[in-house]
Amino acid sequence: MTRSAAGTTAVVVGSGPGGLAAAVTLAAAGCDVTVVEAAETVGGGLRSAELTLPGLVHDHCAGFHPLAVDNAFTGSHDLAGHGLAWARAPIEMAHPLTDGTGAVVERDLATTVAGLDTLSPRDARTWRRLFGPAADRWDAVRAEIGRPVVHLPRHPLALASFGARAAAPAALVARAFEDRRVAALWLGIAAHGFRPPSEPFTSAAGLALGTAAHVTGWPVAVGGSQRYADAMVGVLRSHGGRVETGQRVTSLAELRAATGADLVLLDTSPRDAARILGDAQPDRLRRRYAGWRHLVGAFGVSLAVEGGIPWAHEPSRRSAVVHVGGAPDVLAASARAVRAGRVPEHPFVLVGQQAVADPARGRDGVVPVDAYAHVPAGFDGDLTALVMAELEAHAPGLRERVRALVTRTPAETERDGINFVDGDISTGAVDARQLLLGPRPGRSPYPTGVPGVYLCSAATAPGPGAHGLTGYGAARRALTDLAGGRA
Repeated sequence: MTRSAAGTTAVVVGSGPGGLAAAVTLAAAGCDVTVVEAAETVGGGLRSAELTLPGLVHDHCAGFHPLAVDNAFTGSHDLAGHGLAWARAPIEMAHPLTDGTGAVVERDLATTVAGLDTLSPRDARTWRRLFGPAADRWDAVRAEIGRPVVHLPRHPLALASFGARAAAPAALVARAFEDRRVAALWLGIAAHGFRPPSEPFTSAAGLALGTAAHVTGWPVAVGGSQRYADAMVGVLRSHGGRVETGQRVTSLAELRAATGADLVLLDTSPRDAARILGDAQPDRLRRRYAGWRHLVGAFGVSLAVEGGIPWAHEPSRRSAVVHVGGAPDVLAASARAVRAGRVPEHPFVLVGQQAVADPARGRDGVVPVDAYAHVPAGFDGDLTALVMAELEAHAPGLRERVRALVTRTPAETERDGINFVDGDISTGAVDARQLLLGPRPGRSPYPTGVPGVYLCSAATAPGPGAHGLTGYGAARRALTDLAGGRA
């Protein structure tokens, strides 16, 4: 027996980008949707707040949104009409070295290649060959990588071309560059995959994010990433949806008894989903969910800096994203140490200078800076001194400019966002096994094994990132099952 979306009651547990995208997709299809959020503020990893000084807007987690611009979800809804605007810095990302040199990615591929040509003509040609094919067919490539790994491609040639490059270890690709600055630039992008660059498929994150930088850029949400979440809530409410905060869900049985929900979508970690579903979930899937691994955490440092960070590499001052990771061998050693459960001597630090793109986030010449270092998941020490030493090595004189500083340990990150187990802001280890198979191997990672219940967090396809596509995919699968009488 089929059932239409109209008259169907849906509850979405969690209001991160996946949960809100799922809620909007269901509500737009006619479902009666309620979002239930444990925290007092919606957004999950999209939240923003004045963390250091009054008037300075910091992003808690996701500060940049290269895969969120006009994708299958965001392009289908009027987020701009509900207050979302994008801003971009003059330079998309920079990778400085301690000797004051470095390399940058600019929005235009040809401009980037021209800049790299001054460092190494051969490397400039290699960069064009690496990113050019995907940039030329970005709409097709983005459509394919935004879906579950196992699917029938609509653009098989574009996917095959991208996949052949993505499967390579990032360290192997780095060997094609003769200048260490260009190799470090590439490895810094690939480091967003939270894996040692010697492992297979570590080029996937670098290719996707690097290509996006050359096509859509790495934009920030004007006013803070919270505006992105608020815009999704605005669209949801325009379709009659509701949001309830301060409500933690502990049991599927209790949730369904209280709401009568036909559909339940969980924007949670697989471990939390297993706890909520309990014995209702088949044993095999419950064991897989409960055993979901978390290997890399984030130690956050938010700064209020007068006049901005004085990078020795001047172009880094004009970029919203700066990768502080050092030369290629240092980057690789750092990733290996974290994977082995050790704090690296020189941690990889992602620095967000959102005010370079969105100046209104600062006040009276003082700007917010958000940084986080890769550390072993569950790390419970204080990395503040080490992070500041790395920043100071690349920007002498920084300490004298800092007017306020706030840190977040992995445990505090988990407390603020329950999906981020042990401070893992990717909602799970992005290794080959979990990346390719997901929490549920097969063509669709979203069904939980419990009729009418789906997982829509960043643990599902297409993986981490504040792009909304995990929720969009889960909601579409739920609507398909509903129409076929299987939900």
